[in-house]
Amino acid sequence: MSPVVARKIRVVVVDDSALVRSLLTAIINEAPDMEVVATASDPFIAREKIRETDPDVVTLDVEMPRMDGLEFLRRLMRLRPTPVLMISSQTDTGSEATLTALELGAVDFIHKPADDVARHMQEYAEEIREKLRAAAAAKLQQPQRFRQAPPVPPPAGSVLKKSVLVFVGASTGGTEAIKDFLMGMPAEGPPILIVQHMPEHFTFSFAARLNRLCPMRVKEAEDGEAVCAGVAYIAPGHSHMRVAPVSGGGFRIALDQGEKVNRHRPAVDPLFESAAQHLKKNAVGVILTGMGKDGSLGMLQMRKAGGVTFGQDEASCVVYGMPREAFKVGAVMHVHPLGRLAAKVVECLQNHAERAIT
Repeated sequence: MSPVVARKIRVVVVDDSALVRSLLTAIINEAPDMEVVATASDPFIAREKIRETDPDVVTLDVEMPRMDGLEFLRRLMRLRPTPVLMISSQTDTGSEATLTALELGAVDFIHKPADDVARHMQEYAEEIREKLRAAAAAKLQQPQRFRQAPPVPPPAGSVLKKSVLVFVGASTGGTEAIKDFLMGMPAEGPPILIVQHMPEHFTFSFAARLNRLCPMRVKEAEDGEAVCAGVAYIAPGHSHMRVAPVSGGGFRIALDQGEKVNRHRPAVDPLFESAAQHLKKNAVGVILTGMGKDGSLGMLQMRKAGGVTFGQDEASCVVYGMPREAFKVGAVMHVHPLGRLAAKVVECLQNHAERAIT
C-alpha cells in the first residue's frame, strides 16, 4: 500500500514586477510542502488564474496596474474569500495601505525591500514560507464592515488601580485583534504595553491609526519615556521593549536593539519577562492570535510571579499558535474569545483595585 502524500499548499503569485514574481516562485517552489500554481501581473489576470486553480493562498502586491490591489482584495473577499498575503513597500503610503488590507481581511504581509530586491527577499525566504503556511491554515476574518461592533469601553472610574500595568503580545492577525481589544479598554485605564510582530516603519503608522480609533491614546514607544495611565505603547519595529522601574516610583520604557528573540525583534518574551521581574502581582498579561511560540515562556514567568494572564481562544484566533503554546506550558490562567477579552481584563483590574482598597 503506497503512503499517502500530503497535498501541497497551492499559491498564486500576483505582482506587476516580473522579478518579484520570479523570486517568489523560486522561494515557494524550494519548499517541499508548497508550489506556485499560477502567476499574474495584474488583478484581471489574477481573477482568471484564481478561478482556474482554486489556490490555498494568494500573494498580492498593494500597487497594481489596471486595478488597485486594495480594490481587488475587497472584491476577492466579498466574492471568493481566500487567504491573502500582501506584498508591501516600507513607505508611509505602503504602510497605510497594508493596514487597510489587514482590515479588509488579508492574513498578513510580506515586506518588499526598496533596493537590491533579489538579495533581501532571499534573506527573508524562510519567513515568507512560514507566513504562507500560516495563511493557508488561517481562519479568514470578516471585513470590518461585516464584523460586530466593538464593545463600548467602560468608564475608567477610580476602581481601575493605576499601579497595575497591562502587557499584550500578538503576531499574525494581531493588528485587528489589538484594535478590537483596545476599543474595549477605558480611555483613562492603566498603561498598556504592546508588542506586535511588525517591521520598522509600519509600527508608527499602526500606532497612529489606533490612536485615531481607540478611546486610549496610542503611540509608538520611545526609549526612556515615562509610562502613563491612559496610554497604550506600541513597541517600535526595530527594538525590543521592556518596562523598567524609575527611582522614586513609576516605570519607564526601555528599548534595545539586541539579538532577535524567537526570531523576532521586537519579541513578546522580553516584554513579559520584564513585567514578571518588576511588576509581579501588579501585571496583567494578554496573548493574542499569532504564529509561533513567542511570549509563552515570558507569560509563564508572569504567572509564577503572581500576575494574572489571559489568552485568546482558538475559535477567535486567525492563527492559534502563540496562545496555544502559552496554554500548553501552563502560562494562561483565563481563556476567552477576542470579543470578551477586554471586558474580562477590566473586570480583573476592578477586582484587583477592590482587593487593594479593602
